[in-house]
Amino acid sequence: MLTDVITPAKAAFRLTNVLNQLSAIHGDVRFPVDVESLAKGCHEIFKWQDPITCVMGTDIPGFDGCLSYLGEGNGWALLYNKAVNSKGRVRFTQAHELGHYVLHRSNQAEFNCTDQDMDDWQADERRIEIEADSFAANLLMPLDDFRQQISARVDFEQLGDCATRYGVSLTAAALRWVSATDKKVVLIASNDGFMRWSYSSESARKSGAFFKARRHTIEIPSGSVAADESVVRESEGTMVPASVWFAEASRGTKLREMKIASEQYGVLTLLELPSTETVWAPWLAR
Repeated sequence: MLTDVITPAKAAFRLTNVLNQLSAIHGDVRFPVDVESLAKGCHEIFKWQDPITCVMGTDIPGFDGCLSYLGEGNGWALLYNKAVNSKGRVRFTQAHELGHYVLHRSNQAEFNCTDQDMDDWQADERRIEIEADSFAANLLMPLDDFRQQISARVDFEQLGDCATRYGVSLTAAALRWVSATDKKVVLIASNDGFMRWSYSSESARKSGAFFKARRHTIEIPSGSVAADESVVRESEGTMVPASVWFAEASRGTKLREMKIASEQYGVLTLLELPSTETVWAPWLAR
């Protein structure tokens, strides 16, 4: 085992460095990452004796992906649900399972992962899933390149372009930006007027701008763009009173609300608060 591979980011960077070198030497297209080929050759980079020998789409109802040890001499199988129609979703699932192989395979012999494992980047009780997500995000969307694609005023159009560049879903691209930005932003996924999950940037969480949507049933507030069914796409955003989303926000404070609604994603909402705003709420309310 290599002792220098400690964090998901460091592990992903090692593979990213190899991909950068191969692209420079052979002129290969750098993005999107061919995760299947990388997974099958990963053991050679790390000098391991238990390779991933099979990467295959199969029927695994209830799961997006699976990593399973096949026994001594047979290596590992990386499986993904072939019923998933989104190529971006499949690529992220493959990278997530590769993350389990690189980071966690010495701890258990099988990993079965759901769509929640791919989307919930703040579930502290599921540490290894968060680590696999972090590895996948760093591998597929290296931060130095990602930042070059983003302007100071981010919107869903830019994030959609990033999703195309890296061959991932819009959700994954948006989560990547929220995880890296110093802006106070909150990404919310909802269906039928209720939050499925939310993810806040570090600065937003510290300011109280977060929702524990996995633990509580939280309704999308009336008066928000997200609640307006006549609005399907508000990519660049519109200004709304911050108190619509956060009752404790100062009077007169506004935030920028962006929205994308589709059959594939449900409703994705991105909130950007002023850098000076604090919206601490009573703990029980969240």
